[in-house]
Amino acid sequence: MATITGRCLCERVRFEVTEPLLDAEYCHCTRCQRRTGTAASVSAEAAPGSFHVIAGQELLRAFEPDHGWHDHFCSECGSHLYARHPEDPARICVSMGTIDGEPGVRPEYRQYVAYAAVWEPLPDDGLPRYDEAVARAT
Repeated sequence: MATITGRCLCERVRFEVTEPLLDAEYCHCTRCQRRTGTAASVSAEAAPGSFHVIAGQELLRAFEPDHGWHDHFCSECGSHLYARHPEDPARICVSMGTIDGEPGVRPEYRQYVAYAAVWEPLPDDGLPRYDEAVARAT
């Protein structure tokens, strides 16, 4: 497998993932809606130890709420690049929109659909839907 690369909008923060991504999912929680400005976010979990920031580390800022994953952004352009599990920092979920090229995975389910935006109907795409969180594969 080739290394997966990605970057923020201003291209000053770059990362690589050196192993295949484990899985991907859509999240319809209100936090993701506010973070992205869209009806849902889509992210993929990296194998532990495979995610590396290769440029722009000094530009990264984190939002660390009392509960939930810690979101990491580029302080220059505002791009959300990844989230880190608060209790297991080796667990990282990459925002799929920041990946260059083929990620090697597709979203497998939709979670937090109980909080889906009223202005964006859930698509009839055949993916399993869960009202709350789904434990990610690791």
